[in-house]
Amino acid sequence: MDNKRHIAILGSTGSIGRQTLDIISEYPDKFAPFVLTANTSVDLLIQQSLKYRPRYAIVADESGFEKLRDALAGTETEVACGAKAIADIVTAPEIDIVVTAMVGYSGLEPTIRAIEAGKDIALANKETLVVAGALITNMLTTSTTKIYPVDSEHGAIYQCLVGERHEDVSKLILTASGGPFRTWSREDMARVTKADALRHPNWSMGAKITIDSATMMNKGFEVMEAKWLFGIDADRIEVVVHPQSIVHSMVEFVDGSVKAQLGLPDMHLPIRYALGLPDKRLKSDCPKLRVEDYCNLTFEHPDIQKFPMLAIAYEAIKRGGNTPCVLNAANEIAVAAFLHDKIGFNDIPRIAERTMEEVAYIATPTYSDYVTSNRIARDFASTIL
Repeated sequence: MDNKRHIAILGSTGSIGRQTLDIISEYPDKFAPFVLTANTSVDLLIQQSLKYRPRYAIVADESGFEKLRDALAGTETEVACGAKAIADIVTAPEIDIVVTAMVGYSGLEPTIRAIEAGKDIALANKETLVVAGALITNMLTTSTTKIYPVDSEHGAIYQCLVGERHEDVSKLILTASGGPFRTWSREDMARVTKADALRHPNWSMGAKITIDSATMMNKGFEVMEAKWLFGIDADRIEVVVHPQSIVHSMVEFVDGSVKAQLGLPDMHLPIRYALGLPDKRLKSDCPKLRVEDYCNLTFEHPDIQKFPMLAIAYEAIKRGGNTPCVLNAANEIAVAAFLHDKIGFNDIPRIAERTMEEVAYIATPTYSDYVTSNRIARDFASTIL
């Protein structure tokens, strides 16, 4: 082994995964990809594996295994398939940091296994803390694992809190772009199309998270994530709409002062910061923010009537227990159905809310309770599409 930090990128073919590989390419003397995984994008996984030569390449969808195996035959990259293989590989002793860039509930088990193995985690899979925040937080109390947030908002808060005392924090302020429908009327929202919802004004992201941004469910998930990452109750986490996406989030302190982290809307920045932790910031030649180019930075309250998913998220936090897990499952089913033209945009909150009401509440869920709640919620949501 060399002196490089060896990285497992779970979800290397997605937006965050691809940008993480960009960062690795910037610093070939510091980082090396040890594991690359994909869900179904086996062709891109093959391309990445041939370029970066990881020790392991794993495809979750077993139907892609033979193609992966044949394409990488004769290379030094070992191949495997299935969710279990992904969960198992994060415990490999050579791995220094696990980048969890998988989408949705699928990131939970690998994150748990990484914590059990004491691996540091660059967390881009917010659903891990949405689904099982209490469980993950409790595990961290007895693990050497450090979690470094990759989301731009949580990375911003993390930076604002460096050197500050927890008791001096008054509230966290998460910024939201407002998505593609910020200026639409409530009446216009009834005619939203898939193409409309996928047209984010500032960020280039995967389809699922782009729809979550359009409904503002993504911001609700970020409130849940911030609650567990920073130990702040949800009633002290505020969401404000900031269309320019330059202020990535803020922290207000008890004396009335506010810290903000600013930067261009580029995910390379928070990924680079997370990979540099805990030691230092990584120098970069990337484009820098010129504040004179952004003379008008505006902020406004989100319209809860127009974006009910944000209110639903706060309600899920208030109920606690397995409710956020149920909400996440219902949302994943509803978003997938919308992307496949099976339901309308305004059906997403209907499905989420009804599933939350119907699935049995568990106040102090175990891991097996989360697994069961996720399955039941998905099944129920699928029946009411």
